Amino acid sequence: MTAGYDPSNPVASGSSDSYDPDRPRYAAGIGDDPERLGPLPPRMTSTGSFAPVTGTIPTAAIPTAAIPSGPVLTGSIPPQPTGSWPVSGPAGPPVPPHSVPPAPVATRRSPLGATAMVLAILLLIVVGVQAAFIVDLEKRVDRADAAAKAAQAGDASRLKALEDRADKLEQKTGGSLDAAEVAASVRPSVFRVATKYATGTGFALGKAPAGGGTDLITNYHVVADAYQKGEKDVSLERTDQRFPGKIVEVHPDKDLAVLHTDEEFTRLAPASAVPKVGDPVLVIGSPLGLEDTVTTGVVSAFRTLSGESLMQFDAAINPGNSGGPVFNAKKEVVGVATLKAQQAEGIGLAIPISVVCDTIPSVC
Repeated sequence: MTAGYDPSNPVASGSSDSYDPDRPRYAAGIGDDPERLGPLPPRMTSTGSFAPVTGTIPTAAIPTAAIPSGPVLTGSIPPQPTGSWPVSGPAGPPVPPHSVPPAPVATRRSPLGATAMVLAILLLIVVGVQAAFIVDLEKRVDRADAAAKAAQAGDASRLKALEDRADKLEQKTGGSLDAAEVAASVRPSVFRVATKYATGTGFALGKAPAGGGTDLITNYHVVADAYQKGEKDVSLERTDQRFPGKIVEVHPDKDLAVLHTDEEFTRLAPASAVPKVGDPVLVIGSPLGLEDTVTTGVVSAFRTLSGESLMQFDAAINPGNSGGPVFNAKKEVVGVATLKAQQAEGIGLAIPISVVCDTIPSVC
């Protein structure tokens, strides 16, 4: 409490010149002097009651509502929320402040966003359809490939079966020899062999020699006179062409000789199998000097004369055919025509190609 303050005197003691900024003042127009202090609020006694107020209180300063009466409270009054009136009576649970939820804020959707979403959905649909189409197309391609492979395998199997049957028929009948086709294919590799003393036939065979050019096979008796006299030059002729050649190797006991020319000619292939009796054969030679003469026949038999194995055939041969090739239906050389029976027709003899390869392995 402020010292010197008398609660029974509504007017503060002291002159009007004393000013205390902590003391409230009456509003202008209330009381005798606007600068004088007004009455103080009633003070609570030690028993908890308020002392009676003496003097006159302006009616304008008192609220018109009556203060409800209630039981006397002891102790101190808890602080009240700002803006609320103190209420006498039993204390109740604190009332939480009423919270008002914020009003929802309306969001405005952009038309571009909606359009983009629709386009994205359409794009996903298109991609899905295309993916399904591609997967289906790949499956169809795989099925087509599998079907094509199966068809190829079936065709290959049928072709192999037909080839096997053809081989078996050829083995039984000796094959069907097309004389025109065989002759046209092999004649460019067959030549007339001429020396100063004799004429015969020779043919290009087997592998290419290491130094280039072409090796040819003929009978030794065709070049024997020239070779024995030390003359190794020979002439290789066909139609109106003539090529120089040399005698490079002789085997008198087998009646075989090797000729060489620097020219390049197509080489014939030796047969890999021995022909059977009855198989068709074709002979090309220069009988009596007439080159490119073609005759046909069959294998008649296999003979051994003077310790040498020979193949007998019935195709016509004459002097000048010596050293010429004997072909099978596959255009392979099966023998070298070497002689014929005198005072008889249809009895010719040839050196088997297996003997030639065993004797002269460099050409096979």
